[in-house]
Amino acid sequence: MKKVGFLGLGLMAALLFLLAFPAAAAGPHPAAPAPPVVAAAPAAPAAAAMPEKHPHIDEALEHMRAAKKELETAAHDFKGHRVKSLEHLNQAIREAEECLKVD
Repeated sequence: MKKVGFLGLGLMAALLFLLAFPAAAAGPHPAAPAPPVVAAAPAAPAAAAMPEKHPHIDEALEHMRAAKKELETAAHDFKGHRVKSLEHLNQAIREAEECLKVD
C-alpha cells in the first residue's frame, strides 16, 4: 500500500519539477550553435501582428501532454488519484494554452 502512495508522490513531484523547471528538465543543448548577432532592423507592420514565441510555455505544454498520455495508459486507478491527476493536468494545459492566447 505504501508503494502506491510513494509512486503517486514521486509522480507528482516529477511533474511539478518539470512544470517549474522546463529548461532544467530539457538539459543542455551543446550542439545548438549560438545565433549570429545582427543589427536591429526597424519592425515591419506585419511583424507586429505575429504572436511572440514562448519556448518555455511550449515546452511545458509538451511535457504536460506527455504526462497526460502516460497517466491515461496507466494500468491502475490508484484509488481515484490517477483520475484526479488527469483533471489537474487538463486544467494546467488549458491555462498554459490561455497564456499563449493572451499574448
